[in-house]
Amino acid sequence: MYTPIILLSIALGLSTAAPTPSNQEQPDVPAPAVTLSSTAPATSCTAKASSNDLELYQKLTSAPSAVQRQSLLSDADFVFDFLNPCDTEGATTSGKGGHTVRADRASFPALVSQGASITIGFLGPCGFNTPHVHPRAAELNLVVEGSLFASVTAENGARHMSHTLNKWQMTVFPAGAMHTEFNPECTPATFVAAFPNEDPGVGQIAQEYFSLENEIVKGSAGGELSIDGADIDKFRAAIPANVAAGVDSCLAKCGISKR
Repeated sequence: MYTPIILLSIALGLSTAAPTPSNQEQPDVPAPAVTLSSTAPATSCTAKASSNDLELYQKLTSAPSAVQRQSLLSDADFVFDFLNPCDTEGATTSGKGGHTVRADRASFPALVSQGASITIGFLGPCGFNTPHVHPRAAELNLVVEGSLFASVTAENGARHMSHTLNKWQMTVFPAGAMHTEFNPECTPATFVAAFPNEDPGVGQIAQEYFSLENEIVKGSAGGELSIDGADIDKFRAAIPANVAAGVDSCLAKCGISKR
């Protein structure tokens, strides 16, 4: 009776994904925390250009030349430290499986009018960057530590592709393509994602789909015979925060409990 919505939840990252081989069972242990080291002072941050300064952004976007735009920023404003909480405040997405930190025009004003941005993903064992899209930019994803399993479907009619990327290997996700990546190993992984847009945007598929009206979710999942409207809220509540703890096969291999 509930097969369509269960299959849909699997596709959206609420359950399993591509299998990770495992030769033996291990007892569950809690998912390890993934932390970012800090070089920042414990008590205060050095004053820098802020995304909260709307007047500064207006000046940056309306500056008639790059020289005048540069004059609005200090030398320090042209440095972004991915490990410094003073720089990453408001630019970090955290979950049980790790963190992603983005340097875009909102978090790094020096990028205004530069047409580029960067996100770094720090994934713990089995860390899962759940299915998502970037509506305004393609993504070049480079693994700099460990390995990733990457999966992508660009659009209706395009064939699905998947890759296992090892250290210093890269793939491309087309603009607007639904894609995901997870760490298939029991050791940390780190990736660098580059975008040809200073504001590429991001939308998590599961969260966006289940934010639609109940009757739309019900109808697109097969109608009254497939899902009871009362169950939709249960699926909404089950959606993990990105970065998620991982896919079931990897968690079993590494002996990590999902909840």
